[in-house]
Amino acid sequence: MARPRVGVAVLTMGTRPAELRALLDAVAGQDEPASRIVVVGNGTGSLPELPEGVTGVELPENRGVSGGRNVAIETLRSFGDVDIVVDLDDDGLLVDTDVFRRLADLYEADPRLGIVSFRIADETGETQRRHVPRLGAKDPLRGGEVTTFLGGGHGLSMPMLDRIGGWPEDFFFTHEETDLAWRALDAGWKVLYAPELLLQHPRTSPARHAVYYRMTARNRVWLAKRNLPVPLVPVYLGVWTLLTLARTRSLPGLKAWFGGFAEGVRRSGGPRSPMRWATVLRMTRLGRPPVI
Repeated sequence: MARPRVGVAVLTMGTRPAELRALLDAVAGQDEPASRIVVVGNGTGSLPELPEGVTGVELPENRGVSGGRNVAIETLRSFGDVDIVVDLDDDGLLVDTDVFRRLADLYEADPRLGIVSFRIADETGETQRRHVPRLGAKDPLRGGEVTTFLGGGHGLSMPMLDRIGGWPEDFFFTHEETDLAWRALDAGWKVLYAPELLLQHPRTSPARHAVYYRMTARNRVWLAKRNLPVPLVPVYLGVWTLLTLARTRSLPGLKAWFGGFAEGVRRSGGPRSPMRWATVLRMTRLGRPPVI
């Protein structure tokens, strides 16, 4: 097959111009250059001045991570010369210059490779436990096939996206990666965690956002309703309810979480397409059955 061509997508809300420029400079410094680079302003009004060769798309309203990334995919697809979509957080940084070359090597070697998850580490080199996409993993440097991936830095096969569709638009943010990964696995694609591909990212907690509790509960329900066989839906949601009660120390957070859970039950999160039982078995063999 021909050498896979990389297209880069970056979402920004316009609040990190210095970090965005540093990231774009690092993208430009890769030893195998990207075919296209797209920056989507998610309700920013106007984007800052972008380097030559970078395409800017300004959205009049914030469409969330899912909506903004779908716009980026469509923009890259329209050029006709992108085989791998690389999504990068606007406050992330590629500290190595060989990331795109190594990524293209992986896709060139395996035509069934759908998603590649980068390793995320802070400025000290530490990877938070929540950034290792497998259960019980103590070593962030151990790669291999997994069942989900990290939103901050990853590669997506454009042929895979052509087949399974893009990000779940209604999710806005949280659990959109798992929804995409489950659909990819059910269609026969592989999801790979490649820790040699590093994105440096400041240490943060998703719960720093007040809306996080509501969105994570609502989207957890939608994830189950959209993707799981009927017998697994109450099991999955029951397990996560118990885990949330055990882990959450904030009473306002719990109140918001249960409000989001109820919203997810009442409202549709998109069309339902339950995965095959063969996919459930495959995910179980990979170490994470779709009940946790």
